[in-house]
Amino acid sequence: MFDVAIIGTGPAGLSAALTLKLHNKDIIWFGSNELSDKVGKSEKIANYPGVPMISGPDLNRHFREQAKEMGLEPVDKRVTNIADMGGTFMVLADNEMFEARTVLLATGIAAAKGMENEARLLGAGVSYCATCDGFLYKGKTAAVYCTDERMEHDIKYLEEICGKLYIYTSFGYTTDAENAEILRLPVRKLDGGMKCDSIELTDGTKIDVDGIFILRPAIAPSTVMPGLEMDGAHIIVNRSQETNFKGFYAAGDCTGRPYQIAKAVGEGNIAAHAILERLSEIEKENK
Repeated sequence: MFDVAIIGTGPAGLSAALTLKLHNKDIIWFGSNELSDKVGKSEKIANYPGVPMISGPDLNRHFREQAKEMGLEPVDKRVTNIADMGGTFMVLADNEMFEARTVLLATGIAAAKGMENEARLLGAGVSYCATCDGFLYKGKTAAVYCTDERMEHDIKYLEEICGKLYIYTSFGYTTDAENAEILRLPVRKLDGGMKCDSIELTDGTKIDVDGIFILRPAIAPSTVMPGLEMDGAHIIVNRSQETNFKGFYAAGDCTGRPYQIAKAVGEGNIAAHAILERLSEIEKENK
């Protein structure tokens, strides 16, 4: 049982993790060991207080060094589902379950809608986790849609399992596997009644499949946490960064504009202090 599960290693997640670590809370922090991909790709950052005109890679390096000095190590697993268990939360990450008293979602902006019929067919031929569900497609025909190069190992795993695998990536993946076929156009639509049985590409081409794996860096918050109140692509929070679920918080780009590092850091800090208050309440309730 962790005090808090933080999902996201960008500025908001790091800010909250640092504050909670200072208060000796038991944290599990999910995300990339490289921390923020967005920060890392920034050419110059000129409006971060106390750090005049720094490059994104340099700022990200400072973030990593500070996290390491504080003993903070991200768990490089992708969170695909969170469930409110009435007082605690269950977090599913790469087919492992983790329990936490509170949760902070700081994943940045993710696709609000996804592909047509994606949400309806999730769990019925649509999967976000090759490690979790790959075995279901042994010898079968599947597709994989991947926009994160770090998940290349998942594609190779599916090549080993599937009888036929259609692959679309945004990063130019190549393969020598005889059972694999690279798609030159992305998938726009999923079809099927009770289960996904075909995919449609952007040019209208339809391909029969037994299922599809959709591998993105982040999943839409309302998919990860069903029932989460949203305003378009953004999570609705109060001034304490709390969502409509008690003990569940959000910070950073996922809560709305401006998409600025300073804003994300501030919200992460606010969320951390709100989490400390909530943990204190839980402690009193359990006495």
